[in-house]
Amino acid sequence: MKKSKVIKEILLLIVAIFYLSPIYIMLVNSFKNRQELYENVLALPKDFSFQYYIAAIEKMNFLNAFGNSLFITVVSVIFIVILSSMTAWMLARTNNRISKIIFMTFIATMLIPFQTIMMQLMQEMNWIMKTTGIPMLNTRGGLIFMNIGFNTSMAVFLYHGFIKSIPLSLEEAAMIDGASKFGIFWRIIFPMLKPITVTVMILNVISIWNDYLLPSLVLTQKELRTIPLSTFYFFGEFTIQWNQAMAGLVLTIIPVVVFYVFAQKYIIKGIAEGAVK
Repeated sequence: MKKSKVIKEILLLIVAIFYLSPIYIMLVNSFKNRQELYENVLALPKDFSFQYYIAAIEKMNFLNAFGNSLFITVVSVIFIVILSSMTAWMLARTNNRISKIIFMTFIATMLIPFQTIMMQLMQEMNWIMKTTGIPMLNTRGGLIFMNIGFNTSMAVFLYHGFIKSIPLSLEEAAMIDGASKFGIFWRIIFPMLKPITVTVMILNVISIWNDYLLPSLVLTQKELRTIPLSTFYFFGEFTIQWNQAMAGLVLTIIPVVVFYVFAQKYIIKGIAEGAVK
C-alpha cells in the first residue's frame, strides 16, 4: 500500500515538473544575455539583472498595453457575467421547447472553431461599420462586443447547470412577497451564483487576457494593442530577442496568475456543480 502511494507521488512529481518546465525556462532565460541563453537554456543565469525587463517594458509600451488589456478584459467579463447569468436563469426556469432549442443552440456554437469563421466575421463587422457607422474594427468597443459573443455560450452552459440546483421554492416565496422578476434575480439568485460566477470570471479572464488572434484581426493601431499583441515587437524578420521576449511574457502572465491564486478555491467547485447538474 505504501509502495503504491510512493509510486503515485513520484508520477505526480514527474507530471508537475513536465508542466512547470516551460515556466521555469521562460523565467530563467528572462535574466540571461544572448550568449548565456544560447549556451544552455536550462542553466541558471550568472547575474539576476532586471535590465531585460526594463527594456521589454519600454519596447512593448507596457503601461499602455496593460491598460488596454485590463480595460478590454474587465469590461468583457462584466458583460459576459451579467448577460449569461440572466440568460441561463430564464432558460433554466422556462420549461418549453423554445428555451430548449435556444439552450442547445448555445451549446452547438461551442463546437465551432473560431478559425473557421474569422474571415467571415471580419467581413461582417466591416459591413456593419459601413452600413450603420458604428465603429466595430480598430476600437476597443468592437473587440469587447466580439469577446462577449464568443465567450457567452460556455458561461450560459455553466450557469444553466448551477441554477438547476437552486430550489425553485425560494423564487416562489419571493414572488408571493411581491418581489419582481428583476428583484428575484439580483437579490436572491445572483448572490447564490458566487462560486460559478468566479469560475466564469477566471476562465474568461485567462481566455481574453491571453488572446492573440482576435485582437490581431480587430486592432491594428499601435496605441490600441493589448499585451499579447505587444510581444510581437520582439520577433523581427531576421532576429529574435529571446531574453526580452521571455521578460515580456513573464510580465504578461503575472496578472492572470495573481488573479487565479486568489480565486482558485471556487473554480473546481463551480465547474463540478455547473457542468453535471
